[in-house]
Amino acid sequence: MEENLVIFKGKKEGIYIYIKEGNFQNIKRQLEEKLEKAKGFFQGGKVRCIKGKRLSPEEKRELIILIQNKYGISVDEKHELEEKNNQISETNLNTESFFEGIREGKTKFIRATIRSGQYVEYDGNLVILGDVNAGAEVKAKGNIIILGVLRGIAHAGYDGNKDAIVAAFSLQPTQLRIAEVIARSPDDEKDKPKWPEVASIKDGKMLIEPYLTKK
Repeated sequence: MEENLVIFKGKKEGIYIYIKEGNFQNIKRQLEEKLEKAKGFFQGGKVRCIKGKRLSPEEKRELIILIQNKYGISVDEKHELEEKNNQISETNLNTESFFEGIREGKTKFIRATIRSGQYVEYDGNLVILGDVNAGAEVKAKGNIIILGVLRGIAHAGYDGNKDAIVAAFSLQPTQLRIAEVIARSPDDEKDKPKWPEVASIKDGKMLIEPYLTKK
């Protein structure tokens, strides 16, 4: 499956376009494809800002020309200049786009059991050295790893990243969610897992597999 390099977000002040790191020609092609499909939606709208961690000024200018000249969508270049002068930090970019540190990145460790009624949220990876009890909820932009039993709710990749995973010594969740894909425990009793399991998204569906060290 091709990586999604171009992300649109509509806000009341206009459209924000976020560009993930990747080959510029692929970025340009994806941008054209998405604009072509959504021409009616963007008609009369304004692109407020184009952000990309490794987008050079020349590449950004090329995208602006493409958006304005080929699709007739105005780009607020004054706001673009203000964004540049403000020197937006990478941390701010992370809060506006998918958390990309799925394989490596900032991680929070919690050495405790998350009890019923407790709520934990983190904008990176989350590792819990304990259980997540029924009635508790844990939420992370990255992966969620539980070195114990998951009986409550876990939501990984909550800003939309489908590459995130949820893993636990024992997966018995009330609800399991990765990005916008949701899985719930069946109503009937099922056997408790006999080994650690990993939940991930495959072909748009939740897949739960045993974690095997030898493959």
